[in-house]
Amino acid sequence: MKLWTGRLSGSVDAAVARLNDSLPFDQRMAKQDVQGSIAWARALARAGVLAQAEADEIVRGLGEIAGEFESGQFVFLASDEDIHTAIERRLTERIGPLAGKLHTGRSRNDQVATDFRLWVLEALERAEAHLQSLQSTLIVRAEQDGGILLPGYTHLQRAQPILLSHWWLSHFWAFQRDRERLHDSGRRTRVMPLGSGALAGTAFAIERVALAHELGFDSASPNSLDAVSDRDFGVEFLFCAALVGLHLSRLAEALILYSTAEFGFVELDEAYSTGSSLMPQKKNPDPLELIRAKSGKQSGLLSGLLATLKALPSAYDKDLQEDKPPVFEAADTLELTLLVMSGVVATLRVRAERMRAAVDISMMATDLADYLVERGVPFREAHGAAGRAVSQAEVSGVSLLHLSLAEYQAIHPAFGEDLFQVFDPERALARRAAVGGTAPQAVEEQIKLAQAKVTG
Repeated sequence: MKLWTGRLSGSVDAAVARLNDSLPFDQRMAKQDVQGSIAWARALARAGVLAQAEADEIVRGLGEIAGEFESGQFVFLASDEDIHTAIERRLTERIGPLAGKLHTGRSRNDQVATDFRLWVLEALERAEAHLQSLQSTLIVRAEQDGGILLPGYTHLQRAQPILLSHWWLSHFWAFQRDRERLHDSGRRTRVMPLGSGALAGTAFAIERVALAHELGFDSASPNSLDAVSDRDFGVEFLFCAALVGLHLSRLAEALILYSTAEFGFVELDEAYSTGSSLMPQKKNPDPLELIRAKSGKQSGLLSGLLATLKALPSAYDKDLQEDKPPVFEAADTLELTLLVMSGVVATLRVRAERMRAAVDISMMATDLADYLVERGVPFREAHGAAGRAVSQAEVSGVSLLHLSLAEYQAIHPAFGEDLFQVFDPERALARRAAVGGTAPQAVEEQIKLAQAKVTG
């Protein structure tokens, strides 16, 4: 029997039943549904709706059902419409007609909204933990790879030399913002809808604030209409997942490029590579490519739920049944991609000599301009002089280091004999010692700050 068959006497079309039933996906909320139902039974007892003995019997039965789920012994029936009806059906089998009292004052509208929030809160915790693990891995790499020079790129063109540690940490801070967003999203998710009924609130004297705290929420929803229709927390989760996916994709793309023969900066461990079905020599970065692809899927899941919600009237509409599949998929994808990326970063081999060899003298052209600035030349004039030096070196087929002093002084008279020191990459690094810079001492301080963020 469906929970709603009192009004309708006819049978539902088989195709409509398949369309309507949500058990194939919402059974993932079994733990949360039992948790919410136990708390609701106790709240009904405190309100005098149930005798204490009745509440105790319901709680006992629900506890046994929870054990069945944990052991994998719970058996679903074809008649089970969703996880809520499946659990109530099983409770009736265990304790008899008393099970019918559990739904007093409660609607599936506030029940499912509560279950979903509880599930998302657990997913947020898992995602934060996986992010924290990846951040710790990036810090370890920054410590291990200290002192290794890497060409910094803008527009995928060699720009200025940086420390590889600085590059690793650049990804750390993106994931730190992600972790903070997930944490902040949890604050808005910890608002309990239970007790809102179908849309107008429960008619019984439920102590909703106490009930909220029992379930681990911070507060009870202030408006019953909003409570049963609000899926902002699901959208927020999808947004957070999509942004993590974006940051993972950017890191994946860089590592894919750096692992090519053309760059040769890193070599992926075989545990995180695949081969070719035709070409024996191939070692493909398939896991990273899949992480890059999953980013697009995460964005699509977010767009899909936004489109579902955009024109719904107030209170509950059946469209909201479609809120859970994208969130479930996004959570699974998020956890798996974070786990794989942590493994990739931890196990790859850095080829420091290839990185150092790719640091071109022309990458110190800005330092050449700064040299003139330190001699009182306006930056725009100094920038132009450095640019002319780069152009002349290209025409002459030599590096900036091999232009003569006379050639430099012909470009600008402020150039002196000591100008050639600017082409030392280590000196160029050391000069960028401001907070957030790539100088070794600045990166050391950055590592300390990153460690504090992860452990704090």
